Amino acid sequence: MKTIIDDKIPYIKGALEPFGEVVYLPGKDVTPEIVKDADAIITRTRTKCNKELLEGSTVSMIATATIGYDHIDTAWCETAGIEWTNAPGCNSWSVAQYIMAALHTLVNERDLKLSEMTIGVIGAGNVGSKVARFCETIGMTVLVNDPPRQRAEGDDGFVSLEAIKQNADIVSVHTPLTYQGIDQTYHLIDGQFIDQCANNIYFINSARGEIMETAPVIRALKTGKIKEAIIDCWENEPDIDLELLKRAFITTPHIAGYSRDGKAKGTSMSVQAISRKFGLGIDNWECKNVELPEKTEIEIDGTGKTQQQIIAEAVLATYPIREDSNRLKNSPSTFEKQRGDYPIRREFPVYSLVLTNVPEKGWVVLEKLGFKLKQ
Repeated sequence: MKTIIDDKIPYIKGALEPFGEVVYLPGKDVTPEIVKDADAIITRTRTKCNKELLEGSTVSMIATATIGYDHIDTAWCETAGIEWTNAPGCNSWSVAQYIMAALHTLVNERDLKLSEMTIGVIGAGNVGSKVARFCETIGMTVLVNDPPRQRAEGDDGFVSLEAIKQNADIVSVHTPLTYQGIDQTYHLIDGQFIDQCANNIYFINSARGEIMETAPVIRALKTGKIKEAIIDCWENEPDIDLELLKRAFITTPHIAGYSRDGKAKGTSMSVQAISRKFGLGIDNWECKNVELPEKTEIEIDGTGKTQQQIIAEAVLATYPIREDSNRLKNSPSTFEKQRGDYPIRREFPVYSLVLTNVPEKGWVVLEKLGFKLKQ
């Protein structure tokens, strides 16, 4: 068999070589000529898997090592007899870590109290449900909006979009990108949405760029209707809007889900899917040798610190998000390179906390966030 693999997918080299030809290429360089005699493609979001790429090829399987799959024309693929799979949930904990780092940077630099704030989480799938859980753990009031889940499961635990507009201090979006239907999310966050918010809000987009309409977001930042914006996903990536880049509080190059843990999970899920499709016998294959950060033990002395300060210290020790933001603000033209060369980031369970003078309640919260605790 012949497999085309995006060369930025980590930990995959050697997995499929025993079973045939493997070609590694940048996602943007995958062409109809390259795929015409291929059996499978393992990709990321930068390769548009559609009729233009695939018609007349021998491809019978596409695996994307990402949660999102709007880069795959699923309807056409299914008509053409091409199976496809994504990696649902692979980087959900990574995005939750990103949100925690962003929120604690916000409250540190703007002198806010998260326990006095309400966050509206729009979309409660693999990612949004974990974000909601983390926010509840640190004492925030959480409002969850997810119409598809609400229709399937009932009203308990869900609120309307209007309730979020009326009550939320922070709005964080975690929906897929859809262009039609009753749950359309394209330009969900537009001028009308922003104007209808009762409070001047803090806005976070770590879902898809096109979920927000850029111009109204910029206008709202100018007027103060949006107090601060945290933007990981942008319209027209990698050609992002430089005024939004300048005005947003935290700006990152679509890397919220880029922990090494999340990447390894996405890779593993893709290889396993290819194995099942072609009967390769490696259905339980998992990534090995995932890099560790230089330091996995964090010492925190809670003397004179509030619980929020203790939590912030632990979270930001694992992920100093401001560094990512500064890199993009200083060099927006290297958006894609920053994604491809993203530094090692590991999730909370990799870290052990050595705590002194931290109240029991703080221990409980940190453990619920996933940290290992040491006396």
